Amino acid sequence: MSVTLRSYVFLDSLQPQLAAFTGTTARGFLPLAGQASLWVETAPGMIINRVTDVALKATQAVPAVQVVERAFGLLELHHDDKGEVHAAGDAVLKYIQCTYEQAVAPKVTSNQIIRAVEAYQAQLINRNRSGMMLIPGESLFILETEPAAWIVLAANEAEKAANVSLINLQPYGAFGRLWMSGTEAEIDSAAAAAIAAIDGVKATLKS
Repeated sequence: MSVTLRSYVFLDSLQPQLAAFTGTTARGFLPLAGQASLWVETAPGMIINRVTDVALKATQAVPAVQVVERAFGLLELHHDDKGEVHAAGDAVLKYIQCTYEQAVAPKVTSNQIIRAVEAYQAQLINRNRSGMMLIPGESLFILETEPAAWIVLAANEAEKAANVSLINLQPYGAFGRLWMSGTEAEIDSAAAAAIAAIDGVKATLKS
């Protein structure tokens, strides 16, 4: 079976909000802030079942997220020991016969900032969020990436760079989506860091 490596996202240290958000929405073993984390996205989706089996048999890394769709599959693995997570990634790459450089280069497909969010729009977003609440008057940063799982890199780097709130995150499907809120200055810093992270990987994978 031919496998496309859509995303291969290694995070050396999960930031507190991203770790908490993953724990809130995941059905697997909940990750903690500071742990190393790997997100692997494949096409077709069903192969992610075998990918999970290979990674778990090869290492002590544990999964928080497994999403199996017809088109795309997503797996998250984490551990206190970065070496275990790297070893899990190596086992996965060997099994699907791909290298990191063969991952699909990410791109930003949509990027917008809404200044001073109105109260009614905040309520609409809060009804569908899984993270922090959006407060009226804050600025809202919305980012969309393709492939989807690269969005976790953007979220992690944005949280490192600025004092912002993680409102929602969708790292699977055709596109990845991120919603963050904060003051105008902090949101500008978060947006710059998120986009720079995606552009940096894009340049590396294209070289």
